[in-house]
Amino acid sequence: MLQDIIGSRTSLFADGVQTVLRGQENRTRRVVLLKGNLVQNARSEASGINARVNNHGTFGFASIAEYSPEAAEKVIRAATENALSLGRHSGRSVPLPPSAGTGFVPLNREIADAEQRRIIELCKTVDGYIASKYPDLTSRTVVYYEDSQDRIVYTSDACCGHLTTPRCYIYVMMSAETAEGVPVELFKAFGGYGCFEDNFAHPETIFPGIDGLYAKLMDKKEGVYAEAGYKTVVLGGMMGGMLAHEAVGHTVEADLVRGGSVAGPSLHKRVASELVTMVDFAHTWEGAPAPLPVYLDDEGTRAEDAVLIRDGILVGYMNDRESAAEFGVRPAGNARGWTFADEPLIRMRNTCILPGKHTVEELISSVDDGYYLIDSGNGQADLTGEFMFGVTCGYAIKHGKLGRALLDTTVTGVAFEMLKTVDMVSDGVEWSSSGFCGKKQPMAVGMGGPHMRCKIMIGGR
Repeated sequence: MLQDIIGSRTSLFADGVQTVLRGQENRTRRVVLLKGNLVQNARSEASGINARVNNHGTFGFASIAEYSPEAAEKVIRAATENALSLGRHSGRSVPLPPSAGTGFVPLNREIADAEQRRIIELCKTVDGYIASKYPDLTSRTVVYYEDSQDRIVYTSDACCGHLTTPRCYIYVMMSAETAEGVPVELFKAFGGYGCFEDNFAHPETIFPGIDGLYAKLMDKKEGVYAEAGYKTVVLGGMMGGMLAHEAVGHTVEADLVRGGSVAGPSLHKRVASELVTMVDFAHTWEGAPAPLPVYLDDEGTRAEDAVLIRDGILVGYMNDRESAAEFGVRPAGNARGWTFADEPLIRMRNTCILPGKHTVEELISSVDDGYYLIDSGNGQADLTGEFMFGVTCGYAIKHGKLGRALLDTTVTGVAFEMLKTVDMVSDGVEWSSSGFCGKKQPMAVGMGGPHMRCKIMIGGR
């Protein structure tokens, strides 16, 4: 229905302006069990139509929470009026950003909606497994979370298309206490891109991962505090992926480069060791779908991979059509909005440092006195590349072997300096799309990376 509504309204596109008409539906499903008790059971949907008009360099945007032919006409007129009004005040007149091509991108996959009853049953099955096998836990939480975007994009001068991005995860959180009564906890996400049946038709497949999580929690229960200082560490794939996303990825988004990020004066300069190549993948990784594939962005640009760092040299940014024209490059499809009411911003898709040639065992055995840092629970970074992240799971390394588990600690540094110390990179990559990226509006993203040996400042107690 939406495709018919929007497609029939493209006759309203005016000559001499760039117009994008987007219809979108977002759906979320959430179930939470705390110690076996159902404490949250929610479903939500939000849908509507928006239009974005670029009139000689000035953008106008409008949205409405309605799916109808009248709504499509209304938002185009409102966005056009907004662009004209803003243009009169700005006095700006620049050429429209060039198109990277036209055509139609077909629907990549359907979204199948599982009954809420089945989701609750899944959570109870997982919780029952944990409760029966690990009764010594002080607390346990099982969370099912699912979200999806169903977007149809029509443009005046670029590609049109239909794109869905469903994902669903089960988050398992476990808590225990040390001998001194200090609480410790760990969590792990299971699932990925796709719908309920794609990920959880056979819940027993995640039980080994739950067993591994419990084993790490028991190690942490007997854990020690890290020795503070500048240390040689092995960053796990997800730990390195988080740092790459937060401390590097945001600095190379072109709108934030304009805002003064450290990546501005660093273009074509060394920002990492020659072992580091970093790419924002569009939709494919090693011949298979990336963790969260994006085939078309919300400006009508077909998604392509964007190389950010090559052999340690910063070679490019992530762009929308306007910034790509400004920097003289081809846009790669990085402009996305979270809901129908959100104007597209430059966003990451699947950001990753490429693998190297060493095994994880070789990285660990090469460290005489340091740490293996596996997971991060939270953190922050700014446009200077400075970062501070919490470490929730890790181990000491002594004489090339894993030692005691670590209690919670932090790492700090400057990303472009830390990456220059990378001297070994593993031959495999860990991926996830379980989190959100926050930049004025949320966005589902994929991120990950290989294991890396580097130097970093680690906190103590």
